Amino acid sequence: MTAETSQTLDRGLRVLKLLADTDHGLTVTELSVRLGVNRTVVYRLLATLEQHALIRRDLGGRARVGLGVLRLGRQVHPLVREAAMPALRSLAEDIGATAHLTLVDGADALAVAVVEPTWTDYHVAYRAGFRHPLDRGAAGKAILAARQHPRSGPGYTLTHGELEAGACGAAAPLLGVTGVEGSVGVVMLAEAVPERVGPRVLDAAREVAEALR
Repeated sequence: MTAETSQTLDRGLRVLKLLADTDHGLTVTELSVRLGVNRTVVYRLLATLEQHALIRRDLGGRARVGLGVLRLGRQVHPLVREAAMPALRSLAEDIGATAHLTLVDGADALAVAVVEPTWTDYHVAYRAGFRHPLDRGAAGKAILAARQHPRSGPGYTLTHGELEAGACGAAAPLLGVTGVEGSVGVVMLAEAVPERVGPRVLDAAREVAEALR
């Protein structure tokens, strides 16, 4: 800790991160051990976070992330979109296809940013807000593949005709970005994805991941 930082705030944020990383919640004792502070401090932290609905405690006393984080989370998409736009523009112009950033929303893949190329005679119309099941389309399948290979990543995913007849897609997952699960990809009208598209999409996904770290 430095003179410019708040120890209490730092501990509160660490509590939220610890709770976000578990599905079953943590007890006061477990948090005390992980934070390296006494139980009284943990009680005070939890009481404050609970007051703001950022955590909740079940009947067994285990603390979990509260619904208040959803209000904060609604502001994430615009920030992620802004960070991704330069890489998406470059990808769309380079490939001549519609580029998109897709994030997980429940069981769906949700397009949160879309950039169409400026120089093509025609391209696939794809709009921000478009959603589809994670197990259909390159964007969702790239995310599912990353769940199976969280460290190294699966490379890129190619599909054809799964979301729109005559359209094919390529997507690569965002890796190493805490709290963000998504992919970067392109969709185009073609019988097959050209060979150079997959590696280019992979590079774009890395660029977006770097911008979000």
